[in-house]
Amino acid sequence: MSSLVQSVQKLAAGFDERTLKSIEIEPLVIEAGAIRGVAPYLKEQGYARVVVAADGVTCEIAGRTIEEEAAALGISVAITIIKPDKQGDVIADEASIIQLLLDIQHHEAQVVVAAGSGTIHDISRYAAYTAGIPFVSVPTAPSVDGFNSKGAPIIIRGEKKTIAAIGPDAIFADLAILAAAPAAMVAAGFGDMLGKYTSLFDWRFGAAEGGESYAEPVAEITRLALAKCVDHADAIARRDQEGVRILIEALIESGLAMLLFGQSHSASGSEHHLSHYWEMEYIRLGRRQLLHGAKVGVACAEISKLYHRLAAEEAGLSFTADPAKVREAIAALPDERTIRCWLRAVGGPSTTEELGVDAELLARSLREAHRVRPNRYTLLRAYNTKQLGR
Repeated sequence: MSSLVQSVQKLAAGFDERTLKSIEIEPLVIEAGAIRGVAPYLKEQGYARVVVAADGVTCEIAGRTIEEEAAALGISVAITIIKPDKQGDVIADEASIIQLLLDIQHHEAQVVVAAGSGTIHDISRYAAYTAGIPFVSVPTAPSVDGFNSKGAPIIIRGEKKTIAAIGPDAIFADLAILAAAPAAMVAAGFGDMLGKYTSLFDWRFGAAEGGESYAEPVAEITRLALAKCVDHADAIARRDQEGVRILIEALIESGLAMLLFGQSHSASGSEHHLSHYWEMEYIRLGRRQLLHGAKVGVACAEISKLYHRLAAEEAGLSFTADPAKVREAIAALPDERTIRCWLRAVGGPSTTEELGVDAELLARSLREAHRVRPNRYTLLRAYNTKQLGR
């Protein structure tokens, strides 16, 4: 078993054996040349027919290698290159899922190999789940923490919904491929990790003020993964294999924490709700999409700014049951300047202006984004519903 999974299981020792077993991913390979293990794994598992899901770029980066090496072992391989929308973006929507499902059915595939970043994984996990077959993860950029998630954020008629699906049976994270990913995608992965500051705050707030379920070991696993990234921001910024290893391990650890809890509270709070709101608005306007992690990092700074402002105002937290305790928790949250400084350090956008989100959209999202996940009791939701009556 992977040492990464073992370390997470050790921190989560209080969970029952069945839950601990559920997060095991075997194999979970994080090393240079890991992609060379995909075809032998498929052969060992007895798969005769495979569909590789990719986009036009990741097909050349990883898809063709998997196809050639699997074919050399007598495995029939079909590559599905997910088509972009009219703006040129590959998105996890109904059209993309149906495209992959049709190819799975036509090829009578026994497994899907997701060769790409977050969007390709979301499409693959839901299509595989719907077809009743497993999927294997081959990330091509350390850009998100959703590689080993069981939830698929899908755009349905322009609305972003997270739908239950499946996690990967195996992960092959090739450090040589990941280190060669565009700088913006590495910075996006770092931004996705920084978002844990506000998601962990919101989760604790939701437990204390809204009666949500909470698991401290899961929060601790996420905190340690986040701290590892912040402590090694310089190495991540260099994008060498060691820095990328630190980042991809942290992203996978965050994913394992979500698997343990069965929900994404530890890794997705108000900062993600802002990001989803901006994404849906861009789809509505027909604009090119922004990288998920880039949005999350900037949104984290904006949420921190709002929360610190509420803590500083005399009546800012009067709508909470225990304003003093909430104020104390906010004091432990890095302020917006610190978060923006970390984002700049790895070469990512640090402000909404740099991101391309205008002031009107930002203001509207701060008023309305809590409605994206109405079942989550974040401070943003509490503020808007109780203080502003929205």
